Amino acid sequence: MPPRSAARRHIPPLDMNLLVTLDALLSEGSVVGAAQRLNLSSPAMSRQLSRIRHLLGDPVLVRAGRGLVPTPRAEALRERLRSLVTEAEALVRGEAELDLTRLERIFVIRANDGFVGTFGAALASLSALQAPKVRLRFVHQDKEDVEALREGRVDADVGVIGAMGPEIRLQALFHDRFVGVVRPGHPLVEAVTSESFASFPHVSVSRRGRFSGPIDDVLATLGLHRLVTIAVANFADALAIVRTSDHVAAVPARLTEPARTGLHSFELPVKTDALAISLAWHPRFDADPAHQWLRYIMRAACDEERRKPRASKSKQ
Repeated sequence: MPPRSAARRHIPPLDMNLLVTLDALLSEGSVVGAAQRLNLSSPAMSRQLSRIRHLLGDPVLVRAGRGLVPTPRAEALRERLRSLVTEAEALVRGEAELDLTRLERIFVIRANDGFVGTFGAALASLSALQAPKVRLRFVHQDKEDVEALREGRVDADVGVIGAMGPEIRLQALFHDRFVGVVRPGHPLVEAVTSESFASFPHVSVSRRGRFSGPIDDVLATLGLHRLVTIAVANFADALAIVRTSDHVAAVPARLTEPARTGLHSFELPVKTDALAISLAWHPRFDADPAHQWLRYIMRAACDEERRKPRASKSKQ
């Protein structure tokens, strides 16, 4: 029998980058999402996952339907790992000590009504628990005004964010998908086809007042056309119209989950690209410990909501 020390599994030298990668994988729950968060390619992230599995001697993430779920060991590591990565980032950047209990600051966050309604409570709870003197002010996403970030009038921008300038930092928070929404008793409750979906009047949600978008492009390839009769600027208005009419709305599933209570939701009969919900900020705040904390609790609030049990698809 070999000596006890010789029987142990050989553990290669620790690469701190693997812990950062594992933290991103557990937060995102997908290789693609983690790759986007760390600005890596999907193949590179898959190679990192293989190295992590070898390091821990554990699968870490396993397939469950279309997604990935953490193993019991990975789940047990989640909170300790998040704390370790946060501390390591602070150490490397040489940040000054931040006393959150004494921090007095107002952070301005630009976000749509869907983000506030879905994640606002979790974000408020985390802020009150960790930094009770901090206040959060949410402002409307009237437009993607990069000058507001550059001038410090907005601390963070969150949503489906397009190009805002080469210097703006961008980090994916999570990915969403479109679902259809109608009132209870609507004919589409029974069955949805591409033809029936296109036959009813629709509501468009667009800050720019657009009446068409990606869904119309896909319908056009099928020789179909939907009639969008109303364009509104936010999800709340679209869902209010849907509740008392035969109109149909297509909205992001996670961003509108609480607001869709009492309505019937369904999978779209046409395939659309996933939506990347991202966090944007100006690099002037990169090394600011208070702003780093803000970005941390915004990611944590999204992760906390993602881990909650979801309602069945038919009632989402």
